[in-house]
Amino acid sequence: MLGTGWFAAVAAEAGPGKTVAVVGDGAVGLLAVLAAKQLGAERIIAMSRHESRQKLALEFGATDIVTERGDEGIERIKELTGGLGAHSVVEAVGTQQSMMQAINSARHGGHVGFVGVTHDVALPGMELFGALVHLHGGPAPVRRFLPDLMELIGDRTIDPGRVFDLDLPLDRAAEGYQAMDERRAVKALLRPQPIRRLGSLPVRQEGTGTCV
Repeated sequence: MLGTGWFAAVAAEAGPGKTVAVVGDGAVGLLAVLAAKQLGAERIIAMSRHESRQKLALEFGATDIVTERGDEGIERIKELTGGLGAHSVVEAVGTQQSMMQAINSARHGGHVGFVGVTHDVALPGMELFGALVHLHGGPAPVRRFLPDLMELIGDRTIDPGRVFDLDLPLDRAAEGYQAMDERRAVKALLRPQPIRRLGSLPVRQEGTGTCV
C-alpha cells in the first residue's frame, strides 16, 4: 500500500511548490497524501467524506479536505487553486467517475498518477485531448522504492501502519473485507493464530529415514 501510494505521488510529479490533489481516501490514497508530503508538496488536497479518514489525511500532511465528488469535486478543486486545477493529481480508486475527476481536477500541463485498478474505465478521446494533462500509472514498481521506504520507516520519519484501524485474527478475514467494503475500516490487519505445540516432535535417527 505504501509503495503504491508513493508511486502514485511520484507518477503525478508531486514535489516542492506543487499542489497535489488525491482522489480516493482508502489506504493507498491516504498513503499517497503521506508520500506527497514527504516529496515536498506545498499544498495537499485530500478528497474524502469520512471523518476518520479526513483526520488521518490531515495528520499525514493534507492541508485541505474536499468532500464533494464528480463535477462538484472538480469545481471545488478549481476554486481552491484559483481556477487552474492542481499541478498533480493522484487517482486511487479505479472507477469511471474517479478517473475523470482526477483528469479534470488537474491544470493544463499537469500530471495524473493513477493506481486504482480500473473497472470498465473508458477515456473519452476529445475530453482527454482537451485536458492537456500527462497520464502515468498502473501497477506500482514497489521494489524501486523499498530501500528508501524501509529507511524512512526505520528511522521513524513516517508511520504508514496507522492506516490499519481494524485488528482481526486470520480466520476472520471475511469480516475484515466486509468492514472495508462498508467503509467501517480503512484497512484490516490480519494476524495468524499462534501455533500450539502438541508435544515433542520426533528427530532424525540414523538409518530410519525419519526427518520432521
